[in-house]
This record gives sequence, structure tokens and C-alpha cells, in this order.
Amino acid sequence: MAKPKIITLVSCIFLTIGGFLFGYDSGIISSTISQPHFINYFESPSDKVAGAIVSSFTGGATLGSLFISYFNDKFGRKMSVFVGSAIATFGCALQAGAVTIAMLIAGRAIAGFAVGQLTATIPMHCAEIASSKYRGAMSGLLQWMLSWGFFAAQWIGYGSTFHNNAFQWRFPLAFQCVPSLALAIGIWFIAESPRWLMENDRQEEARAVLQKLHGGDGNAELVELEFREIYDAVIAEQTHTVKSWSAIISKPSWRKRLLLGAGVQAFGQLSGVNVINYYGPRIYASLGIDNTTALMIIGISGSLSIIYATIGLAVLDRIGRVKPLIFSATGCGLALVVNAALSQHLDESNQNQLRAMVAMNFVFSLFFTMTGIVSWVYPAEIFPLTIRARGNSLSTFTNWSLNLLFAQISPICFADIGFKYFYVFFVCNVVAAVCYIFFYPETKGRTLEQLDELFGDQLVPHALKDPENVASTGEKASALKVISINKL
Repeated sequence: MAKPKIITLVSCIFLTIGGFLFGYDSGIISSTISQPHFINYFESPSDKVAGAIVSSFTGGATLGSLFISYFNDKFGRKMSVFVGSAIATFGCALQAGAVTIAMLIAGRAIAGFAVGQLTATIPMHCAEIASSKYRGAMSGLLQWMLSWGFFAAQWIGYGSTFHNNAFQWRFPLAFQCVPSLALAIGIWFIAESPRWLMENDRQEEARAVLQKLHGGDGNAELVELEFREIYDAVIAEQTHTVKSWSAIISKPSWRKRLLLGAGVQAFGQLSGVNVINYYGPRIYASLGIDNTTALMIIGISGSLSIIYATIGLAVLDRIGRVKPLIFSATGCGLALVVNAALSQHLDESNQNQLRAMVAMNFVFSLFFTMTGIVSWVYPAEIFPLTIRARGNSLSTFTNWSLNLLFAQISPICFADIGFKYFYVFFVCNVVAAVCYIFFYPETKGRTLEQLDELFGDQLVPHALKDPENVASTGEKASALKVISINKL
């Protein structure tokens, strides 16, 4: 499998339209709540109301990320994506037609619920259809498309400032329906996860999907070995493990995976990224920068983030997951502490100082790129199939829970302590870098099934690594060549 097949790449890019929706939904609200016509229409919402508008989206996403685990296991990845997309379309339409704050908040919560479902499903779906050599880039496409979503939101938000009517904020909110409808319709042309098919005793369908995604000239034997590796792992897990929420905590190797998956998602939020994304105009306003200029600056930053993410995806499967995380957390922390320090001596008449503080936000965006990518990749790949949907759901739930917290409290914190708030995130980034160094194993280059070696719970030989000893795909009993049942 020297190259990813075009159909696999196209499938993953299309799936990550959900990431575009996430980025656009998250990004458009910062410009929307700062638009003069929006402020006049809703009679100058207070900081608490603004926090509720922003955080209702993340509150919904928190619930959605938990709900979808059962749906993923029961009905599959494709149906989960469809349901999330359909719900998102309704929530986005409700926002665009809002006539009260309550209606707007309800629409944001419903759309957030859907995006929570999608972000817990899409990276996992991409990881399960990608080959091991390119899995990081394929599942990391969510962050790349998220960057495109922010890009679209920032420039549409900027462009809408030149309209002095309801179009100024209603059209940007209505545009959210476009990606959600596209995903709801197109998902039926995307292959189901072969691993989910295998787990649900649909082996021949799984084989056909693997052949379609990874087959080609000279790859027939490799596809067959991949099929055997997945099959043996699924049968062994079904025979020797208990699929329950409590087992995720009680079994040491699963508990470790959960801590790592939830941890990398938590550190993504603790980097401070969404404080900057959600409240960029407010931050720049505190520096004396007008709203239109602030939105232009944010738009430029969003444009650059696409370039950063493209480069990040290109190198991820070469350099791995852990080294980029360390580099990213260190850089984010330094950028924030510089801004916090400069703010202690803020002089709005000093243009060089203002430029330096704006530049630090650009530097932060550059360094955050790899945390953004890997925070979706790592949880999607480290869990065994038996608990993958639940583990990924809990990891994503951690992300959205912290997202909700910071969305709600950040306006208050900025009002009370200003840029000193960034010192909190500096400390969090330092802690993250230390954890990455000492606790996170490297996962690149292994199939999803081979990752059990890293956590000490391997059950059967891996066909792609040990084809001579692999169990026959025709007999379930042969899949029970258990290497170490005592490790359970």
C-alpha cells in the first residue's frame, strides 16, 4: 500500500466536511455577536448573555458527543454521520431565523449537539478506513477542514460588516446549512467502516470494502492479510473482553488509553485556542482596534492556519504524533506568556507594542496547528474496536466539556483580569508538554489492531506483522491463539 487510493482520500475529505461545519459554527459566532446590527436587534446583549450564546453550542456538543457512542455501535458510522448532519441542518436554520435570544440559543444548542456527534464519529471513521501508513493524515483532515471552516466564517463575517441590515448577521448563520446538507446527502456514497462491519458479522461486506479502499495491483495479498488481522482481533476481543462502560475504567490497559485520549483532547482546550477563536474581536477591541480591522486580522490568521494545517498533515505520518505535540504545547505557552507580559505595560499609543501583541496571536496559531490535528487523531486510533466508539466519545466529551467551561467564563475573566488570563493557559501548556514527554507512546506506522502491543493487551498474532502464524479467516476457533490471557 505504497500510496493512499484516491477513493480513500476523497472519502476522508468528504467525511471531514463535518470538521468544516464545526469550524464555521464555532468561528461565525465571534463576528456575529460583534456586528452592530445584531447588537441593536437584540438590544445590546450583556457579557453573560454573550457567553450563553457562545456556550450553548458547546453545551449541546458536550451532550451530543456522549449520546453518539451507542448509536455508533448499534447503527454504524454512516448512519451516525447522517443523523448528526440532519440535526445540524435544523439547528442552523433555527439560528438564521431567530427572532429572540432564546430562539438563537436553542438553535446553537441543537447544532452543537449535532457537531458533538460528528466530531466523535468522523475521525474514528477516517481512522478505520485509512491504511496505517496514512492514518494520521486521513483522520487529521478534520482539523484541516476545521481550518477551512474558520476561514470561511472569518471572511464571511468580515464581508458582512459592509451590510447595514439583517443580512449582516442572518446570512452568515444561514450559510451553515450548506455543509450540513451536503454531508447528509453525500454520506450514502461513502463506504462503511470495515471494522464495524466485521464486528457485526458482515465479513464479506468488510472484505469488499477493504478491497475497494486498499486494493489494487499487487495489493491483493496485503488486503487479505489486513482482513485476517482485523477478523482475528475482533473475534478475540468478543471472546475475551466484556463490552461495558465500567470495563473502560476497571481494565488497566483500557483505563490508560482513556486517560491518554481524554488527556490530549483536554490539553487541546487548555492551550487557550478557543478563548482566542471565540473572543478575538473582544481581545482586539481591548487593544483599541476597531471591529472591522479586528475581523480582517482574524481572517488573515485563519487563512494562514490552512497553510499550517496542510504542512502539518504532510509531515504527521513521518514524524509521528508525540514530538509535534511537545513542540506545539511549548510554542503555544511561550506565545501566550509573551502577550500576557506585554499587556502589563500596555500603551495603546505604542504601535510597535500593539503589532507585537497581534503578532503573538499569529505565532500561537502556528504552534497550535499540531495540537489541533493530533488531538483528533490520537483518540481515534488508540482504543480497541470493542470500546472504540465509547472511548472516542468520552475523549471528545472531555474536549467539549472544557470548551463549554471556557466559552462561559472567558468574557468574565477578560473583563476582570484582562490579558493576565493568558498566564493560566501558559501553565497548562507547560503541564501538557511534560505529560507528552513522559506518558504518551508513539502510534505512527502501526495498524489499529497492532496498537494493542503498546498497551500490553495483545490477544492474537497480527497478520500484517506475522503472516506465518496468523489464524485462518475461515475458522473462528483459530483466532483464539491467545498470546497472554493473563494480561486481561
